[in-house]
Amino acid sequence: MITTTNNRLTFRVTGDNPQLLEDDLNAAVGLAEERAREGSRCGVLVTRHGVSSFSVTVTADVPYGMTEEFCQIL
Repeated sequence: MITTTNNRLTFRVTGDNPQLLEDDLNAAVGLAEERAREGSRCGVLVTRHGVSSFSVTVTADVPYGMTEEFCQIL
């Protein structure tokens, strides 16, 4: 499942089916890349929060045109 925050620059992706989770994660990255190109000229950060929980964020902390990954699981 993909949900978005109020700023429409962060997508939350959760699920318990590995294939659907991967599909949703790819779709969220695609949406974030579109938003990054629409004028913000930022990159995309994919953060893993748990086994089945991710966020995909358009951020100036990542160079334009790049997608970076971060694992927040300890």
